[in-house]
Amino acid sequence: MALILKLIRIFDNYFMDTRKSILVRLKPGIPKRALLFVAGMVWTFAGGMLLYRGSRMMAVYSEYSWIKLLICMIAGVLFYYFLFDNISLRHTQRIQSLKADRPCTFSFFSWKSYGMMALMISVGIGLRASGLIPLNYLSMLYITMGIPLIISAIRFFWNGFIFKKNQ
Repeated sequence: MALILKLIRIFDNYFMDTRKSILVRLKPGIPKRALLFVAGMVWTFAGGMLLYRGSRMMAVYSEYSWIKLLICMIAGVLFYYFLFDNISLRHTQRIQSLKADRPCTFSFFSWKSYGMMALMISVGIGLRASGLIPLNYLSMLYITMGIPLIISAIRFFWNGFIFKKNQ
C-alpha cells in the first residue's frame, strides 16, 4: 500500500510539474511596459467605439448638436476627473506592481474589472436595444462615456512611455 501511495505521489508531482511548464510556455507573456500599451489600445478601442456610435446616433438628431457636444465634453472631462482618473491610476499601479517580469497579455485588467467591463457593455447594448432611453439622449451618454475612456487611454500610453523597469 505504501508503495502505491509513493508511486501516486511521484506521478502526481511529475504531472503537476509538466502541466505547469506547459502552461508557462503557452502563456502569452509580455513586458509590463507593453502591457501598459495594450491597456491603452483596449481603452482607445472602447472609447473610440463609444464616440463613433454616439456621434452616428447624434447625427440623426442634429438639432442643437454643438450644445450637446459641449455638454458631453464637459461631462466627460468631469467624469474622467472624478472617476476614471482614479481607475486608470489603480490599473497602472497594479500593472507596475505585478510580480512577473512578463505578465500575461490579458492581465491589464483584474478579474473584477473584466466583470465590470462585461456589465457595462451589456447595459449599453441593452439600453440601445430596449429603447428605454431615446437615441437622442443615449448618443450623449455614449459620447460622455467615450471621452474619459480616451483620456484614460492617453494616460496608459504616457505611463508606458515613462515606465522604468525597477519602479
